[in-house]
Amino acid sequence: MNEFTNNSIDITQLPKFEEVHLKGLNSKYVTVLLFNFLLLFILVIGGFSALFYFKQDAFSYPIWTAIFVGILVVLVGLIFFTKLGFNKKGYAFREHDAIYKSGLISETTTIIPFNRVQHVALHQGFISRKLGLASIELFTAGGSSSDLEIPGLLLSDAQSIKNLVSQKINPPKVEEVVESKSNESFLTTENE
Repeated sequence: MNEFTNNSIDITQLPKFEEVHLKGLNSKYVTVLLFNFLLLFILVIGGFSALFYFKQDAFSYPIWTAIFVGILVVLVGLIFFTKLGFNKKGYAFREHDAIYKSGLISETTTIIPFNRVQHVALHQGFISRKLGLASIELFTAGGSSSDLEIPGLLLSDAQSIKNLVSQKINPPKVEEVVESKSNESFLTTENE
């Protein structure tokens, strides 16, 4: 009978994910992010413009001016922090896991072992498709949304990553051909 052991692990001997060289996202992805902010900006400005057109007396002119200046300041801030945050994003694929790091103020590093991945998906939005970009989503058990999404990849890289992860989670099976006379006679009987 085997005896149960539960030895302690020296955490200083564990591999450090911080030492892994992360690859940055494709620079075209900034265009996708800025386009999304532009759409949001157009919707917000359109809403306030409609309110101003139909209900000019809702606010005084100095307040309307302050609202538009505030919206512009928020937009400029979003663009600035988006560009800074973009430079902090990175990913890596190792033999047994995938790593994705993001965040400007609050940095998040997500590591998903391949043996926990149940499904991998490649996704392209409208602008991403036009720029030849895609994102990879890794799904593990217990959730309807992806546990890890890596955006801003070139389509060819995303397809290669999807194939790699697919092979890791569903390795090709080696078919063994077993020749026996009983199988041959069974097959002959079935074919007749």
